Amino acid sequence: METMEPEAYFDSLFEADPARERIAAAIRERGMPDISVAPGYGRLLTLLVAATGARDLLEIGALAGYSGICLARGLPPAEGKLTSLELNAEYAELASAQLAEEGYAGRSEMIVGPAAESLAMLEREGRRFDFIFIDADKENYPLYLEYAIRLARPRAVIAADNTLLRGRTLNPSKQGPAVQAMREFNRAIARDPRLAAAHLPSFDGLALAAVK
Repeated sequence: METMEPEAYFDSLFEADPARERIAAAIRERGMPDISVAPGYGRLLTLLVAATGARDLLEIGALAGYSGICLARGLPPAEGKLTSLELNAEYAELASAQLAEEGYAGRSEMIVGPAAESLAMLEREGRRFDFIFIDADKENYPLYLEYAIRLARPRAVIAADNTLLRGRTLNPSKQGPAVQAMREFNRAIARDPRLAAAHLPSFDGLALAAVK
């Protein structure tokens, strides 16, 4: 019998998530990219939000809503709010519907448009967040990190997905704009004096940082 991959083994220990299955079906029906966070990653996001006691959550890149649901699941029963930024209006509509399906309609907001513009707006409004998840266009990751730090409350957690870009970040022959931006982002996470950080090789690469 073939040995299971570690992620598949650990996923097999948990019951399937109906929300993820429902969202995966909606993605297929609409021909959207099937790039929702992995189930184990979703559980980690829920755990991190709950463990840190975060109340105000910011998600940069909503896709179909699964990562947002996982983040919102970590909120206290009657407190807190998720703010999601999404460029694509169709994706934003689907994500909002999925969050509502899970009971988070009154505790989530969706801002549609280029993330850089939305982040600048949030900064002008004086908004601050306890937990920020970055999972959007890779070429702007360094910019999103800078905004995340400025929008963060002290000791807020920043998490970012796809830091390995399916191995391209590690391959010196890969020099495309997204790869170079991700390398810059990864160095910034590691060296920025405003952060205490770690890089994890799990999934497609996961960066975690706490704002000092």
